[in-house]
Amino acid sequence: MSDTLELAKALIARPSVTPDDAGCQELLIQRLEALGFAIERLPFGEVINLWARRGTEGPLLAFAGHTDVVPTGPEGKWQSPPFTPTEKDGMLYGRGAADMKGSIAAMTTACERFIKNHPDHRGSIAFLITSDEEGPSINGTVKVVEHLEARNEKITWALVGEPSSSKQLGDVIKNGRRGSVSGNLKVKGIQGHVAYPHLARNPVHTAAPALAELAATEWDQGNEFFPPTTFQISNIHAGTGATNVIPGELEVLFNFRFSTELTVEVIKQRVHAILDKHDLEYQLEWTVSGPPFLTAKGELVEACVAAIRNVSGIETELSTSGGTSDGRFIAPTGAQVVELGPLNATIHKIDECVGIEDLDRLSQIYEQVLNHLLV
Repeated sequence: MSDTLELAKALIARPSVTPDDAGCQELLIQRLEALGFAIERLPFGEVINLWARRGTEGPLLAFAGHTDVVPTGPEGKWQSPPFTPTEKDGMLYGRGAADMKGSIAAMTTACERFIKNHPDHRGSIAFLITSDEEGPSINGTVKVVEHLEARNEKITWALVGEPSSSKQLGDVIKNGRRGSVSGNLKVKGIQGHVAYPHLARNPVHTAAPALAELAATEWDQGNEFFPPTTFQISNIHAGTGATNVIPGELEVLFNFRFSTELTVEVIKQRVHAILDKHDLEYQLEWTVSGPPFLTAKGELVEACVAAIRNVSGIETELSTSGGTSDGRFIAPTGAQVVELGPLNATIHKIDECVGIEDLDRLSQIYEQVLNHLLV
């Protein structure tokens, strides 16, 4: 059994359903302390975070990831217990195998080999590990980054182990992500009897033209790195459940995934302008998950592309597709950020799995990135 597979199995065996770390970080700390990393445990609220650094000088390459996993769903539907790491037909099964305990294991073993070969490497290596990525993401990476910024400790390059690959290891890396902002819209009406509509005001009827306009609006055309911004209504509710009552309020939840062509403030202004144009009586609360970020060029992208070419023999595709990641908290500090990890085909699913050979290849890729940047 390879060191990477062994560590991945040890991590998967810990039932770290968000925000519970279940001892994963302490297992990593044992390995990292042996390599000369200075350890900082950074708990915020109920979330456990780890900042481990080897070296005091720049440049600083930080491996970023999370030990928490999403709930398993019905355990009886798994072919093997989700927290019993199981090898079958060249795959390692278990919750977190791909997202992202396999990546964390690969990062760790890559560092072990690299430091053995280059004990006096230039710059610094760090691990930024949280147990709040799959949860609300309010006491995890964002708080660690704030802590680092407060003492002016800057990350030069952040390599996030999110499962970025599509069909084979390394075929896609994320060099950016779209921003995400959500709205909770409440449109006021006047409740009444459906037989006497002149005595009521139906908020569904009054809001429908505005919602249709929001859905039909072209927010931007995207750019070289990002697709066009999208607006989606995710939930809509009104009424008491009775067929003869005009509702008194309509609640609509919506989300924007937006490119670097827009800002949160511009989105807010344009939405309010449309709602106001339709003369609605409304309240609107906004939640910003994060702005878009992009690492178009630079040493980190070049190092990842070269490492993938050398290990997997393929040319990688740069992509900004998908949801958000904790990279959105690191990028605003000025760091170059890239997400590179295993296949994402089974993440959050029943029977989540990762290729056993891919774990070792991923560790080799991470090691080559270290060689490229810190030797």
